[in-house]
Amino acid sequence: MRAQRQSTVLLVCLLAVGAAGCQRAPAPAAPPAAPAAPPARDNGWTAFRDGFLESYFKAEPALAVTSGRHEFDGQMPDWSSAAIAREIKTLHAERDRAGAFKDASLSDAERFERDSIVARIDNDLFWKETAEKPFKNPAYYIDDLDPAAYLTRAYAPLETRMRAYIKYERAIVTAVAQMKANLRLPLARPLLERGLSASNGFADFYHNNVGQAFASITDAALQAQFKEANAAAEAAMRDLSAWYISNRGTATDDFALGADKFAQMLAATERVTTPLAELEKIGAADLARNSAALRAACAALLPGKPVQACVDKVARDKAAGGAVDAARKQLAELRSFIETKGFVSIPGSEQALVEEAPPYNRDNFAYINIPGPYEKGTASVFYIAPPNPSWTPKMQHDYLPGRADLLFTSVHEVWPGHFLQFLHSNRNGAMVNRVFVGYAFAEGWAHYGEELMWEEGLGNGDPETHIGQLMNALLRNVRFISAIGMHTHGMKLAESERLFRDEAYADAGSARQQAQRGAYDPAYLNYTMGKLMIRKLRDDWTRSRGGQAAWREFHDRFLSYGGPPIPMVRKAMMGNDAGELF
Repeated sequence: MRAQRQSTVLLVCLLAVGAAGCQRAPAPAAPPAAPAAPPARDNGWTAFRDGFLESYFKAEPALAVTSGRHEFDGQMPDWSSAAIAREIKTLHAERDRAGAFKDASLSDAERFERDSIVARIDNDLFWKETAEKPFKNPAYYIDDLDPAAYLTRAYAPLETRMRAYIKYERAIVTAVAQMKANLRLPLARPLLERGLSASNGFADFYHNNVGQAFASITDAALQAQFKEANAAAEAAMRDLSAWYISNRGTATDDFALGADKFAQMLAATERVTTPLAELEKIGAADLARNSAALRAACAALLPGKPVQACVDKVARDKAAGGAVDAARKQLAELRSFIETKGFVSIPGSEQALVEEAPPYNRDNFAYINIPGPYEKGTASVFYIAPPNPSWTPKMQHDYLPGRADLLFTSVHEVWPGHFLQFLHSNRNGAMVNRVFVGYAFAEGWAHYGEELMWEEGLGNGDPETHIGQLMNALLRNVRFISAIGMHTHGMKLAESERLFRDEAYADAGSARQQAQRGAYDPAYLNYTMGKLMIRKLRDDWTRSRGGQAAWREFHDRFLSYGGPPIPMVRKAMMGNDAGELF
């Protein structure tokens, strides 16, 4: 299901636009209320915190690079099994050291930092030790293999970034060998296919696209080094693809975490301890709420017609000029809407670029690449993936979103979604909470933003616009149900695919893609789960502060925390009367 489409000028365009259009961020507005700055005293916490972050970057250099720490450029993590075992041991020791700082010795801000570090350690230990993701799931490696930081962020002259990229490609050969040594056979089929789609995409990208990005460099010796490194990296990825293909015959359907580990995942990674049975009821209730809203919107758009006819009509209303051009127009309109309504502040003048997704990362229709908190003056890029050319023409046409659907994708990724969130988090709060942004916080906020925009009047009550918002909500509702079903109740991929077709009205290609994602990404329930926790916190926090009149203050304060588990933010904002998460 991987789209293998050549886009020979993509990265050149990105680099050209990024170099010309980026500027250093202006001085931020005064930050909203957040944990008070620690007192000027030496209790040992600052040294521990800063030392932990530096040691973490050494173990995870790809995160360091995406965070803007370019002294780590070109480095890849040591993925040998011995290094993973050492890192697990180190994380346990660092958790004990963090826990030794007792509440009485720390300020409120320091306690929040400590709890954030412990939460990140627990997240890593779950995936590395409990779930054994490096040994079972190729998706563990894919994000760290992404070279976008060198190619789409003009943080240094192109020649400097080319040297970093050559170092990165040389490290790919060792990284691929370690991946093959780690992954235990037989692999689960959807996890294997995710790995194969990525390795094919990387190999094609190296072969077809990267040379164009560095074509303007005239240093012959440097070009020769690049050619050699690029060929070796491509060969390593082709070899990895062949390895995946050779092991297809023994692949299994055994991808589920199981109920116990799924519950551990929620507690360790998001600090959610709500029983699974209760979570299922919460998810089903939100699905029912959005389904009822869809029926009402469809009755207004096409009175007397079935919901499917209404959904089909909205889907046929494709954005003029293609999704990329349409999204560019939408972003300007969305920012203006937020500025006019004033329900959240925009701390800066930065804009997000919009480009076609590179071949190695097209398993989701849209995503955004945002510079990290140490980065200065580089662009964010909102990527949109074309349909898979191996699909039938009808599937490819159906895959392209309708205008209203695309509008709320732009809301999710940029205004007021991920892009606005990171404008806040990269300016405010502790560095550990700028670097360590959690899944439910980020995706929950972006998904929450979709419904927020409708509540604030985006579309002026137009039922087609509302249907666009609801279609995105229903997709996330089915992710929630599928994640729990596939990983705790034995739901099959085909059953999940039918749910996406029947409950979220997804086209065949999207339904298949979403079901498969649930196998290798069991935490994709975090979109709906995060949204529901934010809505509950908003309602509880603003109830005594003027209700909707306090939404701006709530949003700014919520975003000021960076990105820790939402239950931590709830406790900080609500105090002793934290109340229920949902």
